[in-house]
Amino acid sequence: MSKISSTAFADTKPHYNLLDGLRGVAALLVLWYHVNEGFGFAGAVNGVSDGRILNFNHGYLAVDFFFILSGFVIGYAYDDRWNKSFGMKEFFKRRLIRLHPMVVMGAVLGIITFFLQGSVQWNGTHIATSLTMLALLLTMFFIPVVPGVNYEVRGNGEMFPLNGPFWSLFFEYIGNILYALFIRRLSTKALGVLVVVLGIALTWFATSNISTYGSIDVGWTLDNVNFLGGSLRMLSPFTMGMFLSRIFRPVKVRGAFWICSAVLLTLFSVPFIGILKPLCINGVYESFCIIAVFPILVWLGASGATTDKISTNICKFLGDISFPLYVVHYPFMYLFYAWLIKNKLYAFGETWALSLGVMIWNVLLAYACLKLYDEPVRNYLAKRFRSVRSSNR
Repeated sequence: MSKISSTAFADTKPHYNLLDGLRGVAALLVLWYHVNEGFGFAGAVNGVSDGRILNFNHGYLAVDFFFILSGFVIGYAYDDRWNKSFGMKEFFKRRLIRLHPMVVMGAVLGIITFFLQGSVQWNGTHIATSLTMLALLLTMFFIPVVPGVNYEVRGNGEMFPLNGPFWSLFFEYIGNILYALFIRRLSTKALGVLVVVLGIALTWFATSNISTYGSIDVGWTLDNVNFLGGSLRMLSPFTMGMFLSRIFRPVKVRGAFWICSAVLLTLFSVPFIGILKPLCINGVYESFCIIAVFPILVWLGASGATTDKISTNICKFLGDISFPLYVVHYPFMYLFYAWLIKNKLYAFGETWALSLGVMIWNVLLAYACLKLYDEPVRNYLAKRFRSVRSSNR
């Protein structure tokens, strides 16, 4: 039997339970945001609205919150592990085992729901099975699709047409690669300078309305503006999280989980603010959330601790399902959107029962995927590659 290296136990560091819980809260808020997105999308397809989301307008900022959490946790878990026995091969092995099994599951669910939808684009164009299978293969290997090609099966221009939110995981992978190659080597001071530069760049992008969307909700398609915006959306909070992990010192705080959850809900519920030339006021608000508020929430979440069994269990459950929920939910949003379009329904009040049912179904499915697929597969891979231990990071 080969000897297990000391790096096998790198993931035995204590979890920040409250950060796990906040990640789960953010995943639930993404789910709620996408339910509301469906009403605007259905209105746009049927020509009765401009497609704007009327409720829970800033739910997409949960992705930026995920990025800062990811940076914090990766910096905390790995910054002091790099040595002769722990290098890039080990790091990438760990990250792939942590992330990619659910990527495969999300791709499979994407193609199943696309077939259930009739293998048609939103305009009714039928897509050949061979092109759909090509899209599945590309998704499994995380190769993004260029807008307009015949295997961009939904016709939305999405990087990953079988599971749209995979765009953020694509940038997460890029962030992990840059961390291993470059960012981890920076001194804390140099990292701080990089954080400031990226924060300025993100603020410029958002407040100048470079995307012309009136928001920072970019990154989902593979054009120049979206790739630039998606890169800034990932790199700015991602490096900020790493910087925080290096300088973090806990503060005394009670009820941090509930306070931070309430703040996230409030921030994401703020209506679209508007665009004023030459300054996009909505971009100002979004930059403020990402650069100023989210770091405070991470600091508070890392400082707090659950003090009772109920809160502990809630945080653990939410943390456990957060990634599976983010991965599995959107294929069923496609089905939900198709139903809204077909029945010409544009408001939660008209669809509240099915809307809640879709949300509950996705939470249950995420938990089932976690227990029946994700954890067993990760544990198998961790044993197969002896020096890797499965974890939630």
